[in-house]
Amino acid sequence: MLAQLRPALVATLFFTLLLGVAYPLAVTGVAHVAFPKQAEGSLIRDGQGQVIGSALIAQAFAKPQYLHPRPSAAGNDAYDASNSGGSNLGPLNPDLAKRIAKDTAGLQGEGAGPVPADAVTTSGSGLDPDISPANAQRQAARVAAARGIPVSDVEKAIAGATKTPWLGLFGQPAVNVLQANLALDAAAPARAAPIPAPAPAT
Repeated sequence: MLAQLRPALVATLFFTLLLGVAYPLAVTGVAHVAFPKQAEGSLIRDGQGQVIGSALIAQAFAKPQYLHPRPSAAGNDAYDASNSGGSNLGPLNPDLAKRIAKDTAGLQGEGAGPVPADAVTTSGSGLDPDISPANAQRQAARVAAARGIPVSDVEKAIAGATKTPWLGLFGQPAVNVLQANLALDAAAPARAAPIPAPAPAT
C-alpha cells in the first residue's frame, strides 16, 4: 500500500506546484509585461493620478450632467462589484415587466424615438461599463442642457469613448460611460463637479 501511496502523493504535490503555483505565476508575469494596463484591472485615473474607477466596471451615475449606465441588479444598492449578478427574473416574470415599463415611461421625455433596450435592462453581471451608441445619443440633449454646452460637445465626448468591433467584425459598437463622463468633465468642468474617487472597500 505504501508503494502505491508514495507516487500518488508525489504526483499530487508536483502537479499542485506546477499548475497551482508555477503556471499562474508565469501567466501573471507574462500578462504584466505584455498587457500591463489590463493586468492591473484597466484602472482609470484622474489628472492627479488617483484611481477613480475601472474601464471594466460600471459606476452609478444619476446626475443629469452625466451619461447614465445600464440599470444594475448587482447587490442591494446596485453596481456592487463584490456582489455581481443579474436579477434572475425570466422574460415572462411580471415583476420584470413592471420594472421595465416603469423605467421606460420615465425615459420617454428624455429624447425622441424608442427607448434602447440597454437603457431599461440589466446586464448579466450588473456591472456592464458600456452602453449602446443609441442609448448615449438619446441622453446627449439632457447632458448638454445640464452642463450648458452644445449637444455637439457631448456627441464629441461620446464618439471619443466609443469602442468599435474588434477587427471590424466581432462585437457591437459600445460607449464606455466612465470615459465619456471624464471627457465631459474635462470639456466643461465649471458646470459639473468632477467624478469622485470610489470609497475604499470596508
